[in-house]
Amino acid sequence: MHQIILSISNFFQSLGMPGLVINAAIESCLPGFPIPPDIMLIAMSLTIPQKALFFALICTCGSVTGGVFGYLFGKYGGRPLFNHFFGKNIDKLDAVEKLYDKYGSFAVFFSAFSPIPYNIFTIASGILNMNILKFIAVSFCGRGGRFFLESIVLMLFGETIKQYMNYVIILVTVLMAAFFFIIYKKRHSIIQKDNNDIPMMGDGQKMELNEKTEQEICR
Repeated sequence: MHQIILSISNFFQSLGMPGLVINAAIESCLPGFPIPPDIMLIAMSLTIPQKALFFALICTCGSVTGGVFGYLFGKYGGRPLFNHFFGKNIDKLDAVEKLYDKYGSFAVFFSAFSPIPYNIFTIASGILNMNILKFIAVSFCGRGGRFFLESIVLMLFGETIKQYMNYVIILVTVLMAAFFFIIYKKRHSIIQKDNNDIPMMGDGQKMELNEKTEQEICR
């Protein structure tokens, strides 16, 4: 198995930038694909540091394109397709759906940025009928944030930081998660306070006020 993975990786590297795009696209829509594009991106960024940001852009575009294919697989293949890929862990879709219900598009963003398997969320996004433009936007931000972070860190620190790249990504992910969690809690505490201040309002009026409050916070 290791030899097969090595052969596939070498094949992608032999193609240069087209190989990076193909690698990134396949990894974003094919669950269980064992070769993340980060490996090739890191190698190319170290070899030609002056083009590291360009490689990050290429990798991002390839990954988001693959993510769109994953989205379409989920949208038109539905739960049977998800069950086919994740039959042994069918509860994964329920877990993803709960994350969607609680955090919305932020769930896709963090899967795109963090070591969480992004391809699970691309397929699930189609199944759960997430707005495709929003999906593309948050995917581009998440994937771009990850790949550009890697390239910038490599440009600054070179080979010495290579072996710690996963730790860098995890650390930044934790910091961003903490930031968004604070924003999330603050938003709901403001909404709850408004509800307590207007006890005589009907449910419909409260709902309308909640929506206005959330829109003001998001501005």
